[in-house]
Amino acid sequence: MNDGDGTLAAGAQGRQFGPLGTALVIIPTYNEAENIKAIVGRVRSAVPEAHVLVADDNSPDGTGKLADELAAEDDHVQVLHRKGKEGLGAAYLAGFRWGMEHGYGVLIEMDADGSHQPEELPRLLTALKGADLVLGSRWVPGGRVVNWPKSREFISRGGSLYSRLALDLPLRDITGGYRAFRRETLQGLGLDEVASQGYCFQVDLARRAVKAGYHVVEVPITFVERELGDSKMSRDILVEALWRVTAWGVGDRVAKLSGRGKSA
Repeated sequence: MNDGDGTLAAGAQGRQFGPLGTALVIIPTYNEAENIKAIVGRVRSAVPEAHVLVADDNSPDGTGKLADELAAEDDHVQVLHRKGKEGLGAAYLAGFRWGMEHGYGVLIEMDADGSHQPEELPRLLTALKGADLVLGSRWVPGGRVVNWPKSREFISRGGSLYSRLALDLPLRDITGGYRAFRRETLQGLGLDEVASQGYCFQVDLARRAVKAGYHVVEVPITFVERELGDSKMSRDILVEALWRVTAWGVGDRVAKLSGRGKSA
């Protein structure tokens, strides 16, 4: 179904959505000293009422210290210091739990490197007023990527297409990481059972949301390749995504054929 500015992935006609509450932008970091000040500043300018949580995995380049300095100057900025590098999924899960424990009504995923433009955050928050989860999408009409090599675009488009077909999900950009969740949505996704990382983490949460019947909307974003620092993409992340998505897809089909319903 089409919603003008995006794609609806789970029907919710007639549902009454409550107020959003305070938004928390969760920014996981590992060696992002070159980017952290700029991205936090852009978030604070784009949505002044939002709060920011920097979830730092004990970056050896001093990212955590820089984040502490930002927090000391701005009561809308908090820092979650983690013991070490445990992966994107673990960092987000820790950030989600911290945000829910502190009463935030909206929890947002955003990269530290500027690839997710904070200036587009108001679009996601506007869409969330009538949705449970909003995905910032590169592959819906109006979405695009900037400064990506064709090989990277092929991997991303291919990953979303494979996940969409394998898991029977009506989403165009399943691997993207610019997302806005209602608190209640996260509470219903079974986060304690999530063990996936990287691309696969994003696929996992999207499939859980759709299969739980939540109203998921995609809105177009412009994804800009990082200019500073190193990408965290690796072969291991891609391999994990491939085998987990395949296993989930096979599990769903076996469950349907055996009459047991859908897999978790």
